[in-house]
Amino acid sequence: MYAQGDVDPPVAVRAALFDLDGTLIDSEPRSRALWRRLFTSHGIECGEDMLDGFSGRRSREVIEEHLARFGRHATADQVREELTALNGEPDLPPVRLVPGAERLLERLRRDEVALAVVTSGGRRYADDHLTRCGIAGHFTTVVSAEDVTHGKPDPEGYLLACRRLGVAPGDAMVFEDSAAGLQAGRRAGARCFAVGRAARTPALYRLAERAVDDLAQAPVIGSAEASRRRTGTGAAG
Repeated sequence: MYAQGDVDPPVAVRAALFDLDGTLIDSEPRSRALWRRLFTSHGIECGEDMLDGFSGRRSREVIEEHLARFGRHATADQVREELTALNGEPDLPPVRLVPGAERLLERLRRDEVALAVVTSGGRRYADDHLTRCGIAGHFTTVVSAEDVTHGKPDPEGYLLACRRLGVAPGDAMVFEDSAAGLQAGRRAGARCFAVGRAARTPALYRLAERAVDDLAQAPVIGSAEASRRRTGTGAAG
């Protein structure tokens, strides 16, 4: 279990599975502004505690949970369409890469670590932001909300990513910033890294094996076999 101040030795893995929002990209200000705008446009109070509960979850599940508050004639599809339309408004906060994300991804690719994104967002949303941030080419696969029946904290998304990459969950490291995501990773049987706000929140980083605020400092490397291939060391055959 992680303890602040520890100097962690490197962890060798075959795959690294990343949440998107709050883990690879800093979308939290935009996401909170978007949800607040949706709810307040319907006269629904939306406080910080309520917004905290949306983190790491699929928009469909959040909307269905609160659907009755939008009126008896509202449907989940209608509210989702409204949310999608609001996302196009130009005055929302911008989305940026989190510190160290690109450096870590480049290092893991050099070490022959298979990379995937497992997000609670939709596929179009994920592809758009990965492309805009210049990191789409790093990933072998993206598991989005449309690919699973059950969202985080259910492990379905992480298990699917492992199957697509051809690795056992125990050989994968999950990077997450939310309780729902960390619980999903643990339930899948993967190792977990708490990042961003999760690394600064005791209740969250206790769910992880490791924690780091800057992704570039994450002590994760490829397998010993991949390292030998890359450096040309090892026994001659």
